[in-house]
Amino acid sequence: MDLVAVPPGEFIMGSSPRERGHSRYQGPQHRVRITGGFYMGAHEVTQGQYEEVMGTDPSAFRGPRRPVEMVTWNDAREFCRRLSQGEGLTYRLPTEAEWEYACRAGSTTAYSFGDGWDDQGDYLLGGYAWYGRNSDEQTHEVGQKPPNAWGLHGMLGNVREWCQDWFGEYYYWQSPVNDPAGPASGRSRVLRGGSWRSSGADCRSAAREGYTPTVAREYIGFRVVCDPGG
Repeated sequence: MDLVAVPPGEFIMGSSPRERGHSRYQGPQHRVRITGGFYMGAHEVTQGQYEEVMGTDPSAFRGPRRPVEMVTWNDAREFCRRLSQGEGLTYRLPTEAEWEYACRAGSTTAYSFGDGWDDQGDYLLGGYAWYGRNSDEQTHEVGQKPPNAWGLHGMLGNVREWCQDWFGEYYYWQSPVNDPAGPASGRSRVLRGGSWRSSGADCRSAAREGYTPTVAREYIGFRVVCDPGG
């Protein structure tokens, strides 16, 4: 796996009501501390990587360098389990807090590259992500758009990404500061990032949603995290 080192640190999670596209589930903004560094996939898990580990490729849009999709949360977890077993390391899905921290890469704006518009009022997202306006209604090979400041590709678009946490609509009101990992139980798992069919607002760093973990869609994939020291 092509991994990027993510350092420990603090950030402000969520979005302000003043941010264009904000929803009540994205607030209140709150300080989060990631106490330990980790390694994160430089891009979404590809179909080639998934097939090598799982022996199958369920994707609707085929291509070994395209992100795998049509995978449930359970499928993503099983991939991590088998990859861990095969490599002797500890792979897992990122927590929601780890995901947003890595997506922001030190930024405080709506997107990791800024608030979305240049001085002439032109929308900049198409230069950084595959989303509803530029995707031709399909996924694209990973790594084609510029990475964020920490070297991570595809955090804003191409496919939405499963996270480890249960989804809590109002979890942010009670989230701990250190290493939050979501509610203890729930019905939906967190999805982060935009996809090839998303609006620009749904590609923001703070955008979040919950899906049933048995759901598979052609716009949902995942990326892995690897814990230091196995």
